[in-house]
Amino acid sequence: MSNAINWFEIPASNYERAVKFYSTVLGAELQPFESNGTQMAFFPFEPQKSVGGAITYGNGNAPSDKGSFVYLNGGEDLAVPLARVEKAGGKVVMPKTAIGENGFMAIFKDTEGNRVALHSMK
Repeated sequence: MSNAINWFEIPASNYERAVKFYSTVLGAELQPFESNGTQMAFFPFEPQKSVGGAITYGNGNAPSDKGSFVYLNGGEDLAVPLARVEKAGGKVVMPKTAIGENGFMAIFKDTEGNRVALHSMK
């Protein structure tokens, strides 16, 4: 097994708002998809090379600030996407924080109420 995680989903109560939030924060276009009444927007990833995930709506999942905790790639320096969080309607819960040789992390709440983190090496 090369990765312990191979997929993640971040639930939304308002699909369009959540997609706009993550597109703004990450500076990336999410790819929409719909199947069996579930709307999804895929985060950028390379199949067979990286972990993929999506914003989901309509599958019975509900946003939460408890439970599983996802760390998104903050790019070269997570300060860049972190600076977009509040402008996009989210709230920074923990600012950029050094975690020793493992780089840096920050925690935010998205527009849906999910607790999510960013990670980068610088």
